[in-house]
Amino acid sequence: MSALLAIDGLLVRFGGITALHGIDLHVEEGEIVALLGANGAGKTTTLRAISGLLQPRSGAIRYGGDRISGKRADVIARLGIGHVPEGRRVFERMSVRENLELGGYAVRSAREVGERIEEVFAIFPRLRERIDQRAATLSGGEQQMLAIGRALIAKPRLMLLDEPSLGLAPLIVATIFEVLRKIRLAGTTILLVEQNARAALALADRGYVLRNGEIAQSGNAAALAEDPAVIAAYLGGS
Repeated sequence: MSALLAIDGLLVRFGGITALHGIDLHVEEGEIVALLGANGAGKTTTLRAISGLLQPRSGAIRYGGDRISGKRADVIARLGIGHVPEGRRVFERMSVRENLELGGYAVRSAREVGERIEEVFAIFPRLRERIDQRAATLSGGEQQMLAIGRALIAKPRLMLLDEPSLGLAPLIVATIFEVLRKIRLAGTTILLVEQNARAALALADRGYVLRNGEIAQSGNAAALAEDPAVIAAYLGGS
């Protein structure tokens, strides 16, 4: 049985810089996989290449056994890959409702979009309370909830999350990570880019560590959390 997501020899260059040096990684159906690394290591580039926002120079990205590298971002999204970018990227002038409705742009039935929005409100009750507020008026945590909720409207089989805890208070981070557990239990596979390595490895099944565009380490999340090199670099150890 092939992995849900398989990346082989992915090389990405832009602006005269090689951002990814032929990396290999895979994500099995139903897993949460953490992608760790310092700023500039290539984590965001990896997600953007998967979702079609960047085109690789060489290598292959396969999803469900089919090659998707080279396809347009909108085509990849319709295949069932949701991408929650770093910094939330909500539409600030639009209401919570309008942002969620945009997540259902590929869903033909307005009634189905409405039902999916209700499912998001069940996960994030706070969004229901702010349904008619402009996204710009939401707190950072609420905007992150909205960004995740918007991606969920499309019912992705695979969700790519880029730094979902960035800039959030610890209590909100705990809420977001608990939601990610529930999303996985509901059947969505997750590839998680996260600088909060301790929280990411506590949530994930497996992990990869990127360093200067290369996979430096990989393995079971619990084992990585006990690895001296990972502890020293990312978990505040000595």
